[in-house]
Amino acid sequence: MPKKVETENQISKRAVRKEKVGLVTSDKMTKTITVAVAGRVMHPKYKKFLNRTSKFKAHDEKEEAGIGDRVLIYETPPMSKTKRWKLAKVLEKADPTMIAPTVGQE
Repeated sequence: MPKKVETENQISKRAVRKEKVGLVTSDKMTKTITVAVAGRVMHPKYKKFLNRTSKFKAHDEKEEAGIGDRVLIYETPPMSKTKRWKLAKVLEKADPTMIAPTVGQE
């Protein structure tokens, strides 16, 4: 059976996937990272800006991202109960001297 070839018109109709940039906060799971995305929102009554952080679980097939790395993730169909994002690329590797050791690794 021949492969279906998409035309330019069909590609332009596809929805653009959402992308987010954030910091990896955990890489303890197999092929999964937790990414914290920071943002600023205005309070509706007081009109002050508040810092908000959202956490997303992303699929990291090659396990290339580590704690403290700045990464780009994009939205995908659900891969598990909580995992709906994939790692696009590591934008900036973390400085190993800046990461604090966890308890028991001193």
